[in-house]
Amino acid sequence: MRTDVVIVGAGPAGIFTALEMIRKGSGKKIVICEKGAAIENRRCPKVKTKKCVNCKPYCHITTGFSGAGAFSDGKLSLSCEVGGDLPSLIGEDVAQETIDYADGIYLEFGADPHVEGVGNPEEVKRIRARAIQAGLKLVDCPIRHLGTEKAQEIYYAIEQYLIEHGVELRFGCECRDLILKDGVCEGVLVAEGGVETEIFAGHTVVATGRRGADWLESLCAEHNIAHQPGTVDIGVRVECRNEIMERVNEVLYESKLIGYPKPFKNKVRTFCQNPGGFVSQENYDNNLAVVNGHSYKDLKSDNTNLSILCSHNFSVPFNQPIAYAQKVGELTNMLGAGHILVQRFGDILDGKRTWAKELAQSNVRPTLPDAVAGDITAAMPYRAMTNIINFIQAMDHVVPGFASYETLLYSPELKFYSNRVKMDAAFNTSIRGLHCLGDSSGWTRGLMMASAMGVLMGRQIAEEAEGV
Repeated sequence: MRTDVVIVGAGPAGIFTALEMIRKGSGKKIVICEKGAAIENRRCPKVKTKKCVNCKPYCHITTGFSGAGAFSDGKLSLSCEVGGDLPSLIGEDVAQETIDYADGIYLEFGADPHVEGVGNPEEVKRIRARAIQAGLKLVDCPIRHLGTEKAQEIYYAIEQYLIEHGVELRFGCECRDLILKDGVCEGVLVAEGGVETEIFAGHTVVATGRRGADWLESLCAEHNIAHQPGTVDIGVRVECRNEIMERVNEVLYESKLIGYPKPFKNKVRTFCQNPGGFVSQENYDNNLAVVNGHSYKDLKSDNTNLSILCSHNFSVPFNQPIAYAQKVGELTNMLGAGHILVQRFGDILDGKRTWAKELAQSNVRPTLPDAVAGDITAAMPYRAMTNIINFIQAMDHVVPGFASYETLLYSPELKFYSNRVKMDAAFNTSIRGLHCLGDSSGWTRGLMMASAMGVLMGRQIAEEAEGV
């Protein structure tokens, strides 16, 4: 079949590409290929089973319309300082303007107009002062919290809008390869129900999210698409009582802190803070289980969770950062018999594993019920573990009690967006007709920046002369 634009992946970047083309009045035919299900058909059986059953052929939490966004905490970071390196490619002013524009679209589709993290500048100054004393940098970013359950409603409304405006959404449609001829991308090879089909298009947009970062990296290597290894994040998800995080949660909602702890001075940062949230599990290819966090608008727990991520860069001779992170995750999964590992911070400092009976006696009760008590230090690389311990102890100066004995650490938390596709400011790759967006491109991290990148891509395609 032939179309004007084929988009691989129905995550925020792909969705907003199509949305912006419609809003600009483009008459181009758009096909979105998504190997997962429509949002209304995405179901995680863990709601009933109370434990992960490792769904096949893909995890419903990470795959389907709106990608991981539908089942994430649903937070939109409204500052261009947060969300990846896209501003360095397109400029900070353009990035911020586009974020504001994309935010307006989310509001049109039902996002909560309330913005977290604003309105208390004096208290923010006091928190920043404590962060500076601890050797950390505070990035106070306004947050629009969609909520895990509300995000699904918003993305369902967007899905229906796309269908009503003629976008062809092909679910259960897995991209197998690119169609290349003489240095030009002419479309994609897809599989639907075991049958392979060629879709030819003037523009091919690959937006497969963190879930598809490894796949895109392999395509880049196979087809000589200009790219370079970037940063990979390895870390843990930390959970403590709401009482410990209460003031920071009220003032900032999400405290984005960055540090470079001794002795290694790798970049370590907090990410995805969920007040009253729940720790969750996601499954990737090859049965890799990784930890994440959810935050609902209405349903609340007694705990706050957030991730602490340590950035690793590799150059010579090793250049496979995604594979490195996967190996760390596999080893951790092995120790947990296929489950997420959880350990008390005090036990880590004491050099002992955590036992289930000790968790049952603690003030902090795990919100991930099938996490296995154990020893994450037996799998976490020394460099990353040392950075994480020192960062947590620094955070204790900003949030007293954060480094308490009972604070829980879950592992592995891995972010797969290390492959950086080389592109110009119009998102043209070294292969004519091919564009790569969102977290899989290596340029964004998170819902809002991926959405903004999609907006800009949609404008580029819509505003060119018809008949590509």
